Amino acid sequence: MECGYYDRDLCRSCTVIEVPYERQLDRKQRLVRDLVDPHGAPRWLEPVASAEAGFRNKAKMVVAGTVGAPTLGILDGARGTDLRDCPLYPEPLTRALHALAEFVARVRLLPYDVARRRGELKHLLVTVNPEGRLMVRFVLRSTRQLPKIRDSMDLLRELVPAASVVSVNLQPEHKAVIEGPEEILLTERSELVMSVNGIGLRVRPRSFFQTNTAVTERLYAQAADWVRAADPASVWDLYCGVGGFALHVADPAREVVGTEISEEAVASARDTARSLGLPDSGPGSVRFLADDAAATPADLPGTPELAIVNPPRRGLDTSLCAWLEGSPVRHAVYSSCNARTLARDLARMPSLRPVEARLLDMFPHTGHYEVAVLLRRA
Repeated sequence: MECGYYDRDLCRSCTVIEVPYERQLDRKQRLVRDLVDPHGAPRWLEPVASAEAGFRNKAKMVVAGTVGAPTLGILDGARGTDLRDCPLYPEPLTRALHALAEFVARVRLLPYDVARRRGELKHLLVTVNPEGRLMVRFVLRSTRQLPKIRDSMDLLRELVPAASVVSVNLQPEHKAVIEGPEEILLTERSELVMSVNGIGLRVRPRSFFQTNTAVTERLYAQAADWVRAADPASVWDLYCGVGGFALHVADPAREVVGTEISEEAVASARDTARSLGLPDSGPGSVRFLADDAAATPADLPGTPELAIVNPPRRGLDTSLCAWLEGSPVRHAVYSSCNARTLARDLARMPSLRPVEARLLDMFPHTGHYEVAVLLRRA
């Protein structure tokens, strides 16, 4: 992939962009195999490659520069580097970033100055769905410039007509945390619908969703294939997020429970389940609970026949590994963004052996990836 920002040494986020993509994919495959194979030598399916450009569905832009000439991108020290034309973004997202920069300038929103700890607008977070509709979030230090945005919503709709959800997030602290706990909606709609394999997943402003929609489709489809073959009567989806895995494995003869610590994500998952007409109890049900995944086994009656786990980079809690190891769970699907913690967790659960695995390249031109593994009790 060609990138003018990289060539001009303005952005080095894509750390392996100079490596041919096939070689990038091969390196990741060898890395995850070396870490997983000692725990069971599963059958490795063909890696899932990504498009090399235009694959990111979300832009997290630092706002810097001046009132009349803002930059949207990253910081080089205290100075902003504008990255609106980053080739990782699809065309609808790039177009929206240019329009939002114009909006910020015309409304005269004051960019936050990191060095001086002055100003208001810290970040713009923009998500695009497969149909080109957008979620736009302004991250402000305080509510001082909220009235300017609220009073200029007609201009925002004119400049960014694809914006379905618009909100303000408040992050008052001076630290490297992108967003804060308070969200103020400025539109009637509160959720962006992300269509994945025909399922319209609802995503609220503070809900996590994978950044590569096309590869996410393949990830959910792979998990659904494994679950279909195992044919369990009950499934628990731990760390369920907005319900992607749980909703993909729903079946009239199966009870599915998803748990997630984020109440926003659980609300989104419940909304999607309702839109699909899925009951929340009995056969064919899909139920979502706001709970810590590590605590879930103690909070729910019984034991599922199959468990899905999709933890953050730190991997599973020791207590959850111990519960899975000692439980009668027959199969597990482990989706990981860090094969090192995956390998550590496999060592903690020696009774659950990897039988099939697949690398899915969510993040081309970097060292990051997703790997999914089907585990079966020995």
